Amino acid sequence: MRIRRELIDEIVAHSRAARPRGEQGEECCGLIGGGDGELTSVHRARNAAATWLRYEVHPSDQIRIMDQIEADGEELVAIYHSHTKSPAYPSQTDVNLAANWPGVLWLICSLEDYDDPVVRAFRIEGGEIEEEDLDVV
Repeated sequence: MRIRRELIDEIVAHSRAARPRGEQGEECCGLIGGGDGELTSVHRARNAAATWLRYEVHPSDQIRIMDQIEADGEELVAIYHSHTKSPAYPSQTDVNLAANWPGVLWLICSLEDYDDPVVRAFRIEGGEIEEEDLDVV
């Protein structure tokens, strides 16, 4: 899946804004539009759960963003969120949530090492996790 460097940078910036250095903070989350094998737009959402343990895309943000993605002629391709203190790999909570979003790519930004954030992508179908390569351009 292709993604521009500036979109990765936006996901990292959102992750750091939700968890400033030295603070517990909270997980961030958002939706990503695109199509034809490319991620083309990142849309920040509020974390309705407001905790560092999990995220929940705020319902009104979800509606607003999905309307924007459609208006831009894109499709909802991916959902992103951060892990504030753990690796960029889906937790059981992430796997459970993915059951509600079949076919969506999941991007996770880990701030386990704040100075060296890691963004990885996964397909989660039927409880099975498969990493997908990101072609950052």
